[in-house]
Amino acid sequence: MTSLADTASFVDWFRAAAPYIHAFRGKTFVIAFGGDAMLREDFVDLIHDVNLLNAIGVRLVLVHGVRPQVEERLTASGGAAQYVQGRRVTDADTLEHVKDAVGSVRVDIESVLSIGLPNTPMAGAEIRVASGNYVTAQPAGVVDGVDLQFSGEVRKIAGDAIRGRLDAGEIVLLSPIGYSPTGEVFNLTLEEVATASAIALNAEKLIFILDHGTTVDAKGRAVNRLTAPQAQKLVRELPEGDMKLYLPFAVRACKQGVARAHLVSADVDGALLMELFTHEGVGTMVTRQSVENLRPATIDDVGGVLQVIEPLEQAGILVHRPRELLEQEIEQVFVSEIDGRIVGCVALYPFPDAQAGEMACLAVHPDFQGGGRGEALLEAIEDVAREQGLGRLFVLTTRTAHWFVERGFVPASPDELPAKRKEMYNWQRRSKVLIKPL
Repeated sequence: MTSLADTASFVDWFRAAAPYIHAFRGKTFVIAFGGDAMLREDFVDLIHDVNLLNAIGVRLVLVHGVRPQVEERLTASGGAAQYVQGRRVTDADTLEHVKDAVGSVRVDIESVLSIGLPNTPMAGAEIRVASGNYVTAQPAGVVDGVDLQFSGEVRKIAGDAIRGRLDAGEIVLLSPIGYSPTGEVFNLTLEEVATASAIALNAEKLIFILDHGTTVDAKGRAVNRLTAPQAQKLVRELPEGDMKLYLPFAVRACKQGVARAHLVSADVDGALLMELFTHEGVGTMVTRQSVENLRPATIDDVGGVLQVIEPLEQAGILVHRPRELLEQEIEQVFVSEIDGRIVGCVALYPFPDAQAGEMACLAVHPDFQGGGRGEALLEAIEDVAREQGLGRLFVLTTRTAHWFVERGFVPASPDELPAKRKEMYNWQRRSKVLIKPL
């Protein structure tokens, strides 16, 4: 029996998902998953999540892989796989195994997407799937002195034809094979097909499902958001694995017009939905530029700033600021914004006569703490203070003195404050004074 707490949690999540549902409706997502996904017992759960996206009006292109299925067929026939720089050498016999695996996997995926049993998430879905010769390919040629034969590269994606099927409300299913104008068939990689498709369709999102491992860096730390330049740097440090394989393609997609690329681990139940419908997500999101915007606040931001600082005021970390006071001082405030939501703020009160500035109201919403945003806000306000010709920055705090000391501030006495600020010092609160030369 579902508890009231669980029900309330679901209601809260569902309400919070509403902005994403509005934003995603009518947008095109390309979702890529390897052949290993088909071998997982929970593959049907991924299909249920795909069904949900389809139900809210997302235009979906699915790209599947077949590597383990081809390996199985090769082994059964006594053959052996050969790779050059991670790409399979596809001779005539191997190509037959590829075609056999592609046909089998495609039918299996279509069958799962056709489920419509009552009392299942697919009830009433009536999903229609379109697949065909949407990918034009060319031979990959000779690599390191080895002829890859029937291994190919994407030459062109039939974007208009795919859009036509999406316009008709169908899900488009692409396989890792392509066809040449001469009628030849080429074995492709799912990551190249997915990336080329996302670019050709000007997709809102390209999503890679990681079959092995999760979205962490070389030290095992979770990687939540990256810009394309940051991702390129990270790739060089990563060990071999899905993260290292897919990240360069995510970068390529973002640089060529895809709004965002996501890497999500298949090992996390519901990871696709949590990545798309929560602020923080559970995977790695790659963007061409940072989706976090630091800017001066406006009067329209007062409500968002209050939501950020109120938890810290209640905890006694920040001095209470009435809405009226915040409205009067909003020009002194800067906000950190993600997808239109204010997640952090900081204020600068200059004292030009003393060539000093007070940094105040530094706060990050509890849901977004731990990602370096506080430090980013501090660095940004330091830059603003320098631009205003201020020579030092000071802060008054009762609970976070060590945090500031670790970032170059030194303890001081209230007597070292600018005269006007010293007059306003609250001796009952007894805040610690810390100063940092700029």
